[in-house]
Amino acid sequence: MTSIETLQKDNHKIAEYSKVLSVLIRDRELCDTQVLCDIFFNYVNAVQEHLDVEARNVYQPMLVHSDADIKHAAGQFMSGSVEIKRVIAEYTKQWCRKDSLRIKDHEKFISDTEDIFELVWSRIIDESEHLYPAYKKAIQAKAA
Repeated sequence: MTSIETLQKDNHKIAEYSKVLSVLIRDRELCDTQVLCDIFFNYVNAVQEHLDVEARNVYQPMLVHSDADIKHAAGQFMSGSVEIKRVIAEYTKQWCRKDSLRIKDHEKFISDTEDIFELVWSRIIDESEHLYPAYKKAIQAKAA
């Protein structure tokens, strides 16, 4: 079972990546460096891995809980995960080739990337405020 603390550490790491990247991507020359690409793909992988860990460990006890609100929260977060994965897949299809970035319109890249950061940041906030408390409640009820 995954602990909330582990998931929160993952979210902290994701937030750090986005903060660093949001500064670095503004310099067009840096966007062509391997260092920035490494950080960028670490960010994308961290988001995807985090969503996968939640899918494997968090939703199941919530979906079988007797409380309809907990079940509903699990369903909403599962749907949100699918949507985030879809958006990131479209984004990476547009801006990435193998392990590098392919940027033709730098301003559009910055805008699209900031949109991804905002989407993921909103998810992190929602997890902290809604998903994790519901998960804790589901686990406590299971233990009782």
